[in-house]
Amino acid sequence: MVKILSTRTVTPQGGILHRVQHASTSTQTEMIFSIFLPQVYSVGTNQGPTPAVYWLSGLTCTDENFVQKAGPTAFAKAEECGMALIMPDTSPRGDNVPNDDGYDLGQGAGFYINATEAPWSTNFQMESYIAELVELVESEWKTVGIQGCKAICGHSMGGHGALTLAFKAAPGTWTSVSAFSPVVHPTACPWGEKAFTAYLGSVEAGKAHDATELLLRDNKASSYDVIMIDEGTKDDFKDEQLKLADFEAAAQKVGQAVAVRRLEGHDHSYHFISAFIASHLEFHMVRLRRALGQAQRSSQNKATEQLMQADTTGKPIKCKAMVARGPKEPLVLEEITVDPPKSGEVRVKVLANALCHTDIYTLDGHDPEGLFPCILGHEAGSIVESVGEGVTSVKPGDKVIPCYTPQCNMVTCIFCRSPKTNLCPTIRGTQGQGKMPDGTVRFKDKDGKEIYHFMGCSTMSEYTVLAEISCAKISDEAPLEKVCLFGCGVSTGLGAVFNTCKVAAKESVAVFGLGAVGLAVIQAARMAGASPIFAIDVNPSKFDNARSLGATHCVNPKDLDEGVSIQKHIAGTLTPWGVDYSFDCTGNTEVMRSALECAHRGWGTSCVIGVAAAGHEISTRPFQLVTGRVWKGTAFGGYKSRSDVPKLVEQHLSGDLPIDHFITNVFKGVASTNDAIHALHSGSCLRAVVHYG
Repeated sequence: MVKILSTRTVTPQGGILHRVQHASTSTQTEMIFSIFLPQVYSVGTNQGPTPAVYWLSGLTCTDENFVQKAGPTAFAKAEECGMALIMPDTSPRGDNVPNDDGYDLGQGAGFYINATEAPWSTNFQMESYIAELVELVESEWKTVGIQGCKAICGHSMGGHGALTLAFKAAPGTWTSVSAFSPVVHPTACPWGEKAFTAYLGSVEAGKAHDATELLLRDNKASSYDVIMIDEGTKDDFKDEQLKLADFEAAAQKVGQAVAVRRLEGHDHSYHFISAFIASHLEFHMVRLRRALGQAQRSSQNKATEQLMQADTTGKPIKCKAMVARGPKEPLVLEEITVDPPKSGEVRVKVLANALCHTDIYTLDGHDPEGLFPCILGHEAGSIVESVGEGVTSVKPGDKVIPCYTPQCNMVTCIFCRSPKTNLCPTIRGTQGQGKMPDGTVRFKDKDGKEIYHFMGCSTMSEYTVLAEISCAKISDEAPLEKVCLFGCGVSTGLGAVFNTCKVAAKESVAVFGLGAVGLAVIQAARMAGASPIFAIDVNPSKFDNARSLGATHCVNPKDLDEGVSIQKHIAGTLTPWGVDYSFDCTGNTEVMRSALECAHRGWGTSCVIGVAAAGHEISTRPFQLVTGRVWKGTAFGGYKSRSDVPKLVEQHLSGDLPIDHFITNVFKGVASTNDAIHALHSGSCLRAVVHYG
């Protein structure tokens, strides 16, 4: 049982910090630790493991030292990486726990070993305690660090603990290890000699807990590809206590790669840790991503086995789906029949579906092509169940993202051949009619009546049928519950910047509308090096997210003086002549005009991303265009679906394109789709993802 002593929010995205107390069987005392959980954990974004880093502090520290002195930097980076941080105390504590007058023995100086000598042996079992803590965390916070997705790091005595625990653990226990100013040869320094003599009875016994001696004893490199160690050049303890040169010599002898940074002007303090903790967490995240990928492959293999065992190839499948029976009506949970794929088609099992405003746009009756009854949904992650005749680009078991913008790649398709567009029209006619390319449908309700398809995807169903040319095959390591976002909105915002407008470094940008698409535009603009980046919305609660992704200025048009338009404020007050690029992400034709008219005289470009309601038209004075402004639009961000979406997924897997922050709500089961719609209407939801599997 654990007792939460305190809870507070410590990142703008909603990451939380718990301080936790529990009764330890290892130390036979009450122990306290702190745990940081990123927003993705609280929201429930991850179906698989939440990566974790365990931080071991140094002499005299409690669980709170790291939190107070390095926490703000560490939590911001951990939030960005979607990782948890666990920060235990350095020893058992209490009136009945043995202690010493010195700071380097007793309470606050557990050295992460199991004491064998009286009076310490009863309580000072810190090596066992760290193992106990790992089990406790994985039990209480179900996904944190599971399946080997955890790393270990520490400072000074904690650096010693991180290294020795990592070396002694079974391969696969920890993905990686790093340390700040670690005591790497404690049997040859005063701190270690005193501790080992007291706790273990002799310095000699301490060699089994000495990182340098462990390398020499095993006479081979550890299972870690490289060990990261930072030490300050002005560390007063480096020569007498830390002995980093001894460890480097041992590592060189046995072929262990060590990345040592001797950082000019830094000492042994927590200021040193705060300055460089982000680089350590990134070091670990690179390796944690590999472990996450292995976990994803394992999960996919199980899902594929289940699909194959079901033996549904060539047969109709009955499954659950949310059916839109009419405009402005709640979706209805029904059992439907999904027919086998025909020639050039693919049947997939949908594991995750993200709601997009386009789904709601159609459900609300604003789409002139909206047909009912239909199955909505077009932003999903799925696994191929079976393929029709002639399909060669995907096979059963492959992970695919359904794409409403197909890519036929035929030599006769001038659109696929051209680098100027992604608007392949090969199946556009039948897709707009709610049918498959042969002019028929694959869905039937319980009465055998046909149900229309939607945008060639229809992913609000546990199974759906797609055209092969609408399937973007992605990495086996991809977490479908996240990368489903690349099926529409996020890709559209990114591509508007990178492909449609090709924004360059130091160019100015204004973004109207701060939903998921608008925030994706801001994220891409920062990645492109744009500055300044103006974020415009009538809901100021969205500004923190915009700033965290790169917005330099946030403007609420309602705050402007009477008679001052937002375009005049941007092109006149905030800038002399306007911005190089503006993006409308609202679908409001009046806002589209404002976005154009704040574009820079002579060369400014305004990009329309938002979809307006049926029958609405855009307008401006021709003079706005005569004076050099360009008005253009984008569909799916100009990305060619089958060739470009897999690249976006790879960027995400490598850590270069984080998207976790877009997922603000998670629901379980296709039946909860109406709840996801309500969340999307709330105004605070960016993307609601429904997990089917």
